Amino acid sequence: MEALAAGPAPAPRNQMTVAAVLGAVAMTMLTGGMLGIWALKRSEVVDTGASWLPSGITVPEVPTNVMLIAFPALCSFAQWAVWASKRNDRSNTVFAIAVSAFVALLIVNAQAFVWNQMGVAVADGEYGSMFYAVTGTFMALMVVGLLFSLVTMFRFIGGRTRDREILIAHAIFWYAMTAVYTAIWFLVYVTK
Repeated sequence: MEALAAGPAPAPRNQMTVAAVLGAVAMTMLTGGMLGIWALKRSEVVDTGASWLPSGITVPEVPTNVMLIAFPALCSFAQWAVWASKRNDRSNTVFAIAVSAFVALLIVNAQAFVWNQMGVAVADGEYGSMFYAVTGTFMALMVVGLLFSLVTMFRFIGGRTRDREILIAHAIFWYAMTAVYTAIWFLVYVTK
């Protein structure tokens, strides 16, 4: 009597990747909706012949452009972590996650500098309230990304070196944040 052959290997679990994609879609939709309202309010003010940007307020273009340039680097580091983990290179994986968290922290610092330099008050009419709604949401998402980076790094340092799905989700998050900031950069900081 012959024994039955072993069954097929179980399918890989992809819950974290699916959750990251759904989260990325939700972030994009939230920011897209807010930027749609921003564009609508801006066009209403510009159609009357007034300036959307309050008088005396200037946008510091260098830090906003530096943030835009930093996002592709952040995505490269997050992708580097995925690449290194697939090659069982623990030190490079941890280093790449740490550097991606550091670059995210630099972006948060640059946004705080922009807030300080612009000097916009929430009470500065529609512009002030919309400006802080959009950029505040962006900052909240950046803090979530920083926490995600730290959790990812500590899980990997803690010995879950085979759990590559969280690294893929981490990279997906930062790719989505790059798209979100690119839209914010164009509509809020460039078109003024």
